[in-house]
Amino acid sequence: MCVIACNWISYSNMYVLSAPAVTPVKKKRGRPPKQQSANASDQPVDEAEAAAEAAKKAKRALNRFNGLSVDQVMAKTLPDVITHNLDILIIGINPGLLSAFKGHHYPNPGNHFWKCLFLSGLTDQQLNYMHDQSLPETYSIGFTNMVERTTPGSKDLSSKEIREGGRQLLEKLQTYRPLIAAFNGKGIYEIFCKETFGVKAKNLDFGVQPYKIPDTETVCFLMPSSSPRCAQFPRAQDKVHFYIKLKELRDQMKGVVAPSREVEETQYSFDLQLAKEDAKRMAIKEEHMDPEYESCGGLLEDPNSNNSSSH
Repeated sequence: MCVIACNWISYSNMYVLSAPAVTPVKKKRGRPPKQQSANASDQPVDEAEAAAEAAKKAKRALNRFNGLSVDQVMAKTLPDVITHNLDILIIGINPGLLSAFKGHHYPNPGNHFWKCLFLSGLTDQQLNYMHDQSLPETYSIGFTNMVERTTPGSKDLSSKEIREGGRQLLEKLQTYRPLIAAFNGKGIYEIFCKETFGVKAKNLDFGVQPYKIPDTETVCFLMPSSSPRCAQFPRAQDKVHFYIKLKELRDQMKGVVAPSREVEETQYSFDLQLAKEDAKRMAIKEEHMDPEYESCGGLLEDPNSNNSSSH
């Protein structure tokens, strides 16, 4: 027989059963603590697995850079490919590991730069990073970076060295005086614009910008980053339109083609629908005329072939 303890309260011949009082339990805020493993021997196994994975990553890095560690590659620099009075100077943020290792600009096969250069007509054949040294003479196109230091990513740069790099870039542009300074990525130009012109750029449009390099006739041109990680324009054919406009601007400034109408720099902008149409039209050319990246025709002999390095 089960007996339940309870209190009886009398209210004029009425009996009410009163349940015992329950104290509410307060819930603790925050993330619950991790449960300890029941098997204490799991911990050494986990540590061993982590150590093995770290060793694999280190080995992959050594294989990628021909036996060099990441720190050794970061100690390398990437020389500018530049001369006076170029038509176009391509400006990046800073050398990546592959660029510094190879000693060439935009060597990553996934980068869209060389493909867009060809599809837009800025080059008459498909080139790759091995041709970068020949571009000033052949196409009047050169390469430089805002910051010289090599890092795994641009996020590894400090704001101080980016600002200093902007000042050095200004001096370089005033010295070499290219016709067009083409910024490969919006973030680069935003920083340069603030440091050089004292203007905090907002809602930037791609294309020619309203400011020229001080004491020169050099025009600033902004295009999307050629990196495949560019979320707004993830494919090469999405970016071709901007390279076509870069070529048209160069031709206009050199008087190669007469402009159909006068265009003020401050009103120069891109039509997104035109960009889509260009992408569709150029996709056909890309499909039939895009040779393999590493075995494209007319490959120049690499003067550093015995000592490879990358961007």
